[in-house]
This record gives sequence, structure tokens and C-alpha cells, in this order.
Amino acid sequence: MTGIVTVYTRKQLKAFIDFPHDLYKGDSNYVPELFIAQRDLLTPGKHPFHEHSKVQLFLYYKDNVISGRIAAILNNNHNRFNNTTDGFFGFFECINDLQAASTLFNTAEQWLREQGATTIIGPVNPSTNEPCGLLIDGFDKPPLAMMTYNKSYYTSLMEAMSLKKKIDLLAYNINKEDVGDRPLLLEERLLSRLRQKNITIRPVNKKDLAHEARNVREVYNAAWDKNMGFVPMTDAEFSYLAKDLKMVLDEQFCLIAEHNGKQIGFALAIPDINQILIKVRRGRLLPTGIFKLLLNMKKIDRIRVLALGVNKEYRKLGIEACFYAAIIKRVGARQMKGAEASWILEHNEMMTKGIESINGRVYKRYRIYEKALEKQL
Repeated sequence: MTGIVTVYTRKQLKAFIDFPHDLYKGDSNYVPELFIAQRDLLTPGKHPFHEHSKVQLFLYYKDNVISGRIAAILNNNHNRFNNTTDGFFGFFECINDLQAASTLFNTAEQWLREQGATTIIGPVNPSTNEPCGLLIDGFDKPPLAMMTYNKSYYTSLMEAMSLKKKIDLLAYNINKEDVGDRPLLLEERLLSRLRQKNITIRPVNKKDLAHEARNVREVYNAAWDKNMGFVPMTDAEFSYLAKDLKMVLDEQFCLIAEHNGKQIGFALAIPDINQILIKVRRGRLLPTGIFKLLLNMKKIDRIRVLALGVNKEYRKLGIEACFYAAIIKRVGARQMKGAEASWILEHNEMMTKGIESINGRVYKRYRIYEKALEKQL
């Protein structure tokens, strides 16, 4: 058999999730996604994304062997918020075969047309609130936690599908020894100035994470409302993310800024658990993977600054610099090597200049593609 199979059954979903493990066999930089997390993310009724949007999965078989996969995604919340009729694709994996890739994209595009979409954008897995972007530069190192990784030839396949660049997302490497003393010397001066304005910075209270998450969500949705492709996270989505991160969350790396007790900004950095997951065979935590995760947490030597945002009216007061200084100080205290700040829109000058001022450098680049969907006659 050669052709497309629409994913409906649990067996087909398992095959969809497991396909990358075979495709990347022997690739030392490949990090397997956790099976249980991917299963829940792609299952209606398990993940809150499906409460407002649609995802259809497709497999491509070549000579009776799975050779590719893709998800067609209709994000209704995105379209309502941005007043668009966009369609998306994600979870794309494929052998280096133009026919296979073409068949997958044609199928996804046709499904999106039937849903009323007039564009196709991606990759997003399944939105910009989850891992997204195609790695186009920086294949020499494994991805950090919740970042994507793919075959280098995917760029050629995307271009062959007439997909064009929409925007690039940047990942900055920040080495502890390259930062220097300037951010730490500035921190106390900035903190003193903030205290005069009744602005304070504190670690998150992990014991009251549900309440903290609700407040952080308000800041998150306010701080990112002008970003490319942004769509506010629902209460259910943010609660799901908080619950998902709770096991690996380190209070000292999750900071909250408050003005007179009201949250106005936050910084979230998480340990690079990919250093452990890269050794978890086929993404299965059971029977031994869970022990690898729990026993090796203290050996992780890098963090990823996953999100950092401040409400618009409080920007340029030095809150962002204080966040970075505090995180750098904690990295040093833990004898860690450094951090990755990702992802950052290429035109976000405030963020890029701030990171470059502490000698951060772009070492990975990801791309979001887009294409107009022509109406079929």
C-alpha cells in the first residue's frame, strides 16, 4: 500500500506518535517526546485545546511502511482573536521524499479548505502556545525542553511545497562565564528603584500553584497580545500547562513581579529535562524512564527561559533586567553552565537587545512558514 491513512483509532495514533523514533534512529541530537504527553495532547477530551479547535492527523504509507505524518489544525480561538481564517499544520515528519511530503501537504491543505481556511501556517504543535517552528539553523546540539528538532532537509521540502517565510524565531545561548558582572551590579540599583514604586519581585509559590497560575495567565495574555500568531490561553489550557510543569518546576527559576500586590510580570525558566529525556527509549517513562527522570534532575546543567513578560505600562522600568539578573545569579549558585532564552521573535528589539547586552548569542533559528490556499474550482 502507498498513500494516506486518516488517523482515527488508538492503534493509528500510537503509530503516529512513534514514527519519529524510527525516522531519527541513530541521530544523537534527537530527543523523543514522552508518549503519554503526546497521546493526551492529540486526544480530544484529554487536552483542552480540543475544546475549541479541531485537529486531524494523517499518516503516509510507502510500500506498506509509515513514511510520513502531518496534522491539519483549525484553531478557532486564533481565528476569532485575530479575525482571520487561518489554517495550520504541525507534527510534520517525513522521509526525504518529495512525493511523500507533497501527498501529506496536499491532504492537510484539502482538509483545511473544507473547514473554510484560506491560509496554511506552521509548523505549530498545535499552536504558538506549544512547541512550534521549523529548525533551520543550529543542528549541532540537541533541543532544550519544549523546543522542536527536525531533519535539515525539511527546509527544502517546505520550499518545494511553495511555503514562504512568515517569521523567524530565535534561541539565544547564554553562557554563565560570558555574562560578566554588569547585570548583577545593576540588579540592586534597579530593585531599589522598583521598591520605591512599590514594585517587588518574588519566587512563585509552588504550594499555591493553581492560584499563581491564574494570575500569571492574565499577565501572559496581556503581555503577548501583539505577538505574531498569538492566541490567548484559556483557563483550562493554562491550568493544564501548570500541572504539566509542576513536577519539574523550580520555584527559584519562576519569578513574579508585583505592584502593590498585583501581578504585573513574570519570568518562567525550567530545567532542561531533555538532558534526561534524550535517554528515555521511545518516550516511555515506564518501567524505568520515570526513575531516570527523578534521579537525574540534580544533574541538569542548563535551563531554558521559557517565557518572560511584563505588562505594557510597566515596561522599561528595569523589571526584565532584574528577572535576568536573578536567574543568572541562581544559575551560578547551582553550578550550572548557562541558559537558553527562547523563543524570541526576530523583530522583538527590546528582548533581543536585552539578551545581547549580557552577551547572549543566537545559536538556533526556527521558522514559521505560510502559504495562501487557493480555492478549488
